[in-house]
Amino acid sequence: MFATDHTYAMETLLRDPQLPAELRQIVEQVLTDQRISPAQGLLLYEQASLAFVGTLANYIREKQHGHRTYFNRNFHIEPTNLCVYDCKFCSYSRLIKQRNDPSAWQYTMEEMLDIVKSYDDQPVTEVHIVGGVLPQYDLQFYLEFFRRIKSHRPALHIKALTPVEYHYIFKKAKVSYEEGMRLVAEAGCDSLPGGGAEIFHPEIRQQIAADKCTGEQWLRIHEIWHNLGRRSNATMLYGHIERFEHRIDHMEQLRQLQDKTGGFQTFIPLKFRNHDNQMSHIAESTPVEDLRNYAIARIYLDNFDHIKAYWPMIGREVAQMALAFGVDDIDGTIDDTTKIYSMAGAEEQSPALSTRELANLIKAVGRRPIERDTLYNIIQDYTDHVFPEDEVFKGYLALPVV
Repeated sequence: MFATDHTYAMETLLRDPQLPAELRQIVEQVLTDQRISPAQGLLLYEQASLAFVGTLANYIREKQHGHRTYFNRNFHIEPTNLCVYDCKFCSYSRLIKQRNDPSAWQYTMEEMLDIVKSYDDQPVTEVHIVGGVLPQYDLQFYLEFFRRIKSHRPALHIKALTPVEYHYIFKKAKVSYEEGMRLVAEAGCDSLPGGGAEIFHPEIRQQIAADKCTGEQWLRIHEIWHNLGRRSNATMLYGHIERFEHRIDHMEQLRQLQDKTGGFQTFIPLKFRNHDNQMSHIAESTPVEDLRNYAIARIYLDNFDHIKAYWPMIGREVAQMALAFGVDDIDGTIDDTTKIYSMAGAEEQSPALSTRELANLIKAVGRRPIERDTLYNIIQDYTDHVFPEDEVFKGYLALPVV
């Protein structure tokens, strides 16, 4: 069991005579709810041990959420993996000239609506829609798609499209960000996922994703969305050519926007995977570095309520360990409906867990499994729930619980 008495652990740190003064200062600031600076964030990356950052992150996590660990019942729709952009880190997309490649796909609107309808008898609460960028998937296409989903299943939360997609379709439609986001909200989109952020700093973004929206444009679209009273998530792609200072710069820009709008719900660090892309020569980060990154994110982003570990990307075992390093959310059931990370070589090649499996995965490390909706309203606490032995929802794989 990873859960610990978080206050006792912090007091133990302060009693350590070998603790450097700079790190002791950070402990004291965390204990008194004082924000750490970018320089202190960089110090954590450069000098702090896994145990040190884990202790601080778990203190914050348990102070805010206790042992609660959130998940939801969701599925993904990925309209296409053909894309006009050529991101060097991407294993998922195919160029338009590769449209006849066996690994490429383009769904029609009817095909995607059929996917939605295939869940009519299941208690899912969210559809997550994100994919490649193509001219035919334009503003009118998505507005109609959102309206038709809502017409069919009004209560299904639509979390759809990244600023990368919106930037392209608004430019093609010749509408402003403000007008475009208003139309998207009116059509039924409920929240935005966090994708497309990558690394904001132009030094790195220019090298890995030069042709898509800038960091400033990504932030601006989220700001406009927040000003409409809507919520969104944020991500950071780490573990490639960026340096620690680029990670801190990225989180600092998110922290500043969150101070301004309060519209972000969750921060999701996304691990770079090197399979079958233009950056395959770069070694991936280790699980130790992954856990350090989760922990430092929890310490630095003091105005974000939640830190999420996306279990299909890092695997179930590391996701379980992350619950002791600041993480309080491990995403959802997924139901084998996303290929973004399986195509990049992630541990989970067929990402699907039933509610029972997710709950047991969380309980196995001493945490409380809480089913939520997209906006973190609690649906059910599964801590003491006893599942029937044969509970397997349609479409879920019967996978062993770690």
